Amino acid sequence: MNKKQVVTRFPPSPTGTLHIGGARTALFNWLFALHHNGKFVLRIEDTDRARSSKEAIDSIIESMKWLGLDWDEGPYFQSQRAEIYNEFIERLLSSKKAYYCNCSPDELERKRIEAKERGLKPKYDGKCRELGLGKSPDAVIRLKSPLSGTTRFKDLVKGVISIENEQLDDLILQRSDGSVTYHMAVVTDDIKSGITHVIRGDDHINNTPRQILIYNALGEPIPQYAHLPMILGPDKSPLSKRHGATSVLAYKEMGFLPHALVNSLARLGWAYGDQEKFTVQELIELFSLDHVGKSSGIFNMEKLLDLNAKYIREADDGNLAELLIPFLTNLGCSNLSREKVKGALRTLKARSKTLLEMAQGALFFFKEIDYEKQADERFLIPEVLEILKDLLLDLKGAPSFAQEQLENIFSIFLERHQIKLGKVAQPLRVALTGKTVSPGIFEIMEVMGQEMVIKRLSNAISHIKSKKGP
Repeated sequence: MNKKQVVTRFPPSPTGTLHIGGARTALFNWLFALHHNGKFVLRIEDTDRARSSKEAIDSIIESMKWLGLDWDEGPYFQSQRAEIYNEFIERLLSSKKAYYCNCSPDELERKRIEAKERGLKPKYDGKCRELGLGKSPDAVIRLKSPLSGTTRFKDLVKGVISIENEQLDDLILQRSDGSVTYHMAVVTDDIKSGITHVIRGDDHINNTPRQILIYNALGEPIPQYAHLPMILGPDKSPLSKRHGATSVLAYKEMGFLPHALVNSLARLGWAYGDQEKFTVQELIELFSLDHVGKSSGIFNMEKLLDLNAKYIREADDGNLAELLIPFLTNLGCSNLSREKVKGALRTLKARSKTLLEMAQGALFFFKEIDYEKQADERFLIPEVLEILKDLLLDLKGAPSFAQEQLENIFSIFLERHQIKLGKVAQPLRVALTGKTVSPGIFEIMEVMGQEMVIKRLSNAISHIKSKKGP
């Protein structure tokens, strides 16, 4: 007999952006499906019309694409599937597994309060369960849940979980306005998509027995469940903005590479020995729910920054240039030459933790500079004027601006003046970049090219002369 194809799903609610917790859930479902040569379905749970928005949907889809989590089916939208839900509701009604209930909200609230006062669980008392009521304007449809016994399932992460059925009431499947409730929609969608594995956060554990009861009432096979431990900050409290950005697109804007974030997300609750760094292909080949821990994953921004820095250092210069150009553009740079961007990033990639940091560090290559006050006062001083003027003449006559040629020119220049490089390097660095800290002086001169170097050095000489007065 052929083994059933693995099908997983990711069903975000579009009431906000995709956050780290949701992205980790999406990643684990994606990896599990690919590991088993299965299918990954994207479903948008937009039944909450008041809180759902197109902006949130667009943001979620952009986040998924940026992370590289491509889906095989979807996106399906729950708001467009009322007809399918109604078919399943009819199945339950016709098999007497569901019934109409016309108890008013006020009556239910009164009974809930009375139950609490008597120390009982505030659940529906089944008043309409056996009345055989028909459809009416204010009626809801409830599931006829078993009154005794136990609902048990083997969670692929947590182990066996069970709950006594008497703890569960006859949950509402369809509201009086005709809309279906969360549990009914989820089960229907999972059945229609042939979902075999439901991998989700452990905040959904309490939903699982209720959904299993709906599967049983419909006579449908129950998927396997895996509930992932929640993500905590380094201080062991629930992950929040004070631990760093929580929205996936915020990490994109901060200049993280998508693979660095994917790698970090994979390690939140999952491990493969002591290995920290994985290619996407390795993640697909190695991923298993057996290696998902029962304890919470700890998100650490410093570790993510270090990992991102490693991926930047290893990145192909051409690919990195394509990623860096939008950051430079956002910082006001225009008419960018791809080759010059590649040259600039080569001088910075060894010391940059994010693309944004790299872009900020590269601005002096592409925009007019201002001298930092302290750098100006300390290094652009009359005492270096004659040296810089002489250096300018040598650089104007340089046959090429390759690093080796520049090193040769400086060697002759320093010998002639009987000075060390330190005497001229910092004034020159400030003249070219406006700052006292930059990549190597010959590196940046080669990337800038002869024309820009001569122009900036000339400007610095004029600036120093203006300090001396007429």
